[in-house]
Formats: sequence, C-alpha cells, structure tokens
Amino acid sequence: MSDRIYTVEGMTCGHCVASVTEEITEVAGVTGVQVDLPTGRVTVSGDGFGDEAVAKAVAEAGYTVVTS
Repeated sequence: MSDRIYTVEGMTCGHCVASVTEEITEVAGVTGVQVDLPTGRVTVSGDGFGDEAVAKAVAEAGYTVVTS
C-alpha cells in the first residue's frame, strides 16, 4: 500500500472536503482519503490507482489538482 499527496485548489469548506473525498474514494485501488482543508493537501492511500484517475475524480467534484 502507498500514499500519495496531492494539492487541490478551490476547497473552502466542509462540503468541499466531503465532495472531494467521495469522488476520490470511488477510484479503483483507493482505500483511504484524508483532506487537510487549510493547506489543500489530499493524502490518498491504496494500491493500483493513478494520478490521472485521482485528478479526474477531483475534477468531477468541481476542483483542480495543482501540478508543479
């Protein structure tokens, strides 16, 4: 199992956190999601999930994964 950390732009409240968590949880291979609202950091745990799938799930929730 591995953890990956993403920065998500646009989250401002608990509803945002719930939406992002719900969408990412549906990605195949994801077993856990933790969101730190003040920093916008989202830690995703699991095996076999890809960055593109997580970014797509975040977009479905209405937010954007920030890439460096």
